Amino acid sequence: MENSVVLAIGDVFHLGRGKDRIIYAGMPSDNIYSIVQRKWDFMPIGCWGFAWNLFYPRGQSKIRIDGVNISVDNVSPNEITLRVG
Repeated sequence: MENSVVLAIGDVFHLGRGKDRIIYAGMPSDNIYSIVQRKWDFMPIGCWGFAWNLFYPRGQSKIRIDGVNISVDNVSPNEITLRVG
């Protein structure tokens, strides 16, 4: 089942139970867009997390993050439209 998702810059989407979260990070140039992949480790004393930016060419419409297939339907400097699943 595919979910249609629109993310503005800074919006977070959880890829699913046991999967990472992604955040749209905008377009650092006219031909590149960026998605942040965020992981978390929950420790007894507190939360520790880490994340990294993934960069894709604007024309790349099929990506895979944390084992999840994602189709990029539209990307602009301010938002991205995805189909996840």
